[in-house]
Amino acid sequence: MRAGTPPPSQPGPAAFERAVASLQGADVRAEVRLAETRAPTRIAPHAFALGGEVVDGDVELATGRLVLLHDPAGHAEWGGDMRLVAYVHADLEHEIALDPFLGGVGWSWLLDALAAHGADYTAAGGTVTRSASEGFGAMAGRETGAEVEVRASWTPLGTDLSAHLRAWCDLLCYAGGLPPRVPGVAPLPPARTRAGS
Repeated sequence: MRAGTPPPSQPGPAAFERAVASLQGADVRAEVRLAETRAPTRIAPHAFALGGEVVDGDVELATGRLVLLHDPAGHAEWGGDMRLVAYVHADLEHEIALDPFLGGVGWSWLLDALAAHGADYTAAGGTVTRSASEGFGAMAGRETGAEVEVRASWTPLGTDLSAHLRAWCDLLCYAGGLPPRVPGVAPLPPARTRAGS
């Protein structure tokens, strides 16, 4: 596993352990740094979480979290006994945050990445939130800021989740403005403020 030491965890059912092992052993884009992090404890009997960030040199372009939930009894809303929950955050140029098509584009990044990696899933859902801020009064001279957040979840089919992890990493990269590795997927231009200008 990449940098970071996970908190101690109790062994889970064999299917959950296979799924976790597939996440821990997956190769991802070099620009993505992953580390195991504390997983939620009240949503499902078993959970595993990874934090991720996309970096270009010393500049952080996007951050996120991927959580695997497992309930051996199954969950009607999931349509299965496992669920992946993803979060991605990135700063944007102010003008891009005002684009009325940004929500649909952000959602398509995830679906296109899942398809490109051959990740089988069902019951996908989520939101794309964009926000822009403008300073007034004593803060009027400050640069305007904008950001996008993608929150999504889906039910993976099978216990090898490596393709799902790679798709989520692609989503991180697209939001961070890195060139896509999937034909036909356009990334956002990186926000200039990330470079400290």
